[in-house]
Formats: sequence, C-alpha cells, structure tokens
Amino acid sequence: MMTLELGKLYLVGTPIGNLEDITLRAIRILTEVDLIAAEDTRHTGKLLKHLQISTPQISYHEHSPHSRIEELTNKLQQGHNIALVTDAGMPSISDPGVKLVSAAIALSIPVIPIPGGTAVISALAASGLPTDKFIFEGFLPTKEQERQARLALLRSETRTVVLYEAPHRLIKTLTDLATAVGEEREIVLARELTKMHEEFWRGNLQLAIALYAQRQPKGEYTLVLQGAKESNLIMSEEELKVELQQLLESGMTRSQASRQLAKSTNLSRREIYQLDLC
Repeated sequence: MMTLELGKLYLVGTPIGNLEDITLRAIRILTEVDLIAAEDTRHTGKLLKHLQISTPQISYHEHSPHSRIEELTNKLQQGHNIALVTDAGMPSISDPGVKLVSAAIALSIPVIPIPGGTAVISALAASGLPTDKFIFEGFLPTKEQERQARLALLRSETRTVVLYEAPHRLIKTLTDLATAVGEEREIVLARELTKMHEEFWRGNLQLAIALYAQRQPKGEYTLVLQGAKESNLIMSEEELKVELQQLLESGMTRSQASRQLAKSTNLSRREIYQLDLC
C-alpha cells in the first residue's frame, strides 16, 4: 500500500510595509502551494492581487478555534502544501502562527521558513545601539502584576531590548520603562518601517515621554532600549528583595526567581534564595 506523502507548511515572510520587499522565493511559494492560511484574508488578498496570485485563502488568526488547526493539519497530512502568512513580517514571531507550527511539528509535518522582513531586525539594525547581543520581548504584559515583574527583569538586562507597542499604549509603556530602568536610559522609537513616513526617533526615555506628551502617537511602534551597564547591576539588599518579591508574585517559584536574578547580579542563586522577605 502506497504511503501518502505529507504536505509542507511554509512560513512565508511578507512585507512589513513596502510591497517591493517581497522575495522572489516567497512569490513562487505563494503561487505553488495549494492553500494560503492568512491572518486577515482581506489584507493578504490585496498583496496577492498586487502580485497576480490566485491561490485560495483560508483565515487563521488569534481568535480561530482549535478546529481550524485540526483542519489545516489534516490537509497537510493529506499531502496539501500550505503557506502561512501574517499581515506583515514573519509568521509565528509574536504571532498565533506558533500554535500551528507546533501542531505541525508534533505530527512530523515539514515546516519550512521562507525568510522575509521583520520589524525586530529592521529597527535593531538601524537603531545605532549594540546588536551583538539582544533580546526580543514582544509586547509587555497588560496585566499589571505580570507587567511589573517583567519590567523588574528588564532593569538589569544588559542586552539591547526590542519591544513592540501599539500607539494607544505607547506613553504608558515609556513611563513604565522610565520608572523601571531610569529615565536616562537610551531608547530608539521606530514607526512606519519601510513605509513612506518611516521614522526613527533617538534619545532617552525622559525626552521620549516629553515628546509624546505633545505629539499623538501614530502607527505601530518598535522600541529598541539600551541595555543596562555592568556598573548598574550592583543592587542593594532592599532592591533585590523588591525584585524577588515581584517575581514571586508573578507566579515564579522562589528557586526560579532566585536563578533569574542571579544571572544579572553579583550574587549566587543560593544567596538570593536565602534573602528574608519578612
């Protein structure tokens, strides 16, 4: 009995703004696959029309039911090739596509990335801040307890930090960052990347807050934050206790929180674990 060959799941990077940024390989794959799973079929439809591609689409987004993942993986198991696309950039990066990728991998379905532009790398590359070591935080948590725990970790993070933020939350995020890491910390705000009104603003958090107290934020923002200097990592015992308590309140065990703090201080995990929080 002949075994049916599995289909392939292609993760196709699409332009983050300028339509000229689509790659030749991405165009070929979008043309050749049996189906395109799109975050927004109307949005992707405009791109496909521009490229004169008639491949059928199916919606797959954050609010899709689990049955949609089952539907797509069933098609892949039947030998259909599917391209997964997001509205802009690489699918599954800070994107619900990661759930479909995980489901496909669990079923031994080949997952093939088709590289494209990402706001993370584009903003980082043009920021002027160190690029040899960096972390991508995506969007900060919206729940205050989780948010403060994450901000506490960023205070002592020595690598360059890249975040995403929506315009209506930008001022709050800038203010929270200033409180957590100090208003003198350097930051780059990138918006409308690759588009006609692309803009990079460079300065410190204090100046950024002052700027947007007078200017209405517009468009999606990518924030590139300077990492902490080594000299800033020596914390007092009281500061350590505050950060440890915040991590515990976020749901970490004492062991996990102590290990996390030990990475960014001159104390061992055991020394932090034994701090008296009473």
